[in-house]
Amino acid sequence: MDCRVDTPLGPMLFREENGAITALRFAEAGENEELPSPTSELSRRTEEWLRRYFAGDNPTHDLPLAPAGTVFQRRVWQAARTISYGETVSYGQLARQIDCGSARAVGAALNKNPIWLLIPCHRVVGADGSLTGYAGGLAIKAALLALEKQK
Repeated sequence: MDCRVDTPLGPMLFREENGAITALRFAEAGENEELPSPTSELSRRTEEWLRRYFAGDNPTHDLPLAPAGTVFQRRVWQAARTISYGETVSYGQLARQIDCGSARAVGAALNKNPIWLLIPCHRVVGADGSLTGYAGGLAIKAALLALEKQK
């Protein structure tokens, strides 16, 4: 089931398959405007998580996630899930955390993250703290980090 949820930063689209969230991302202009609002229990819980997140809460989640990716990508995404709300780490720090010698490889894996926000790749920054590489665009990445810093 594909759903659309409106957020202060624009509509987000997500997919629920076999009882798990498999995709969550910002919609591109004019994309999937006719998708339904959430109706299943899981999609309603996901919508509630998004509502609370954009209200400035730090919602915990027990939403089941099933991102499709390589073993390496899933390892990077799992490590990204350990980054605390309102905190950032560099690509290099994340690479060291998973015993990977390449910050670029970590960045490439994060670029393929299919479940934005719930796998918080927006919390990964350049070695000097600069905002780099976010599939949703740097303006969205900056807005997400600013939202989290308010707490």
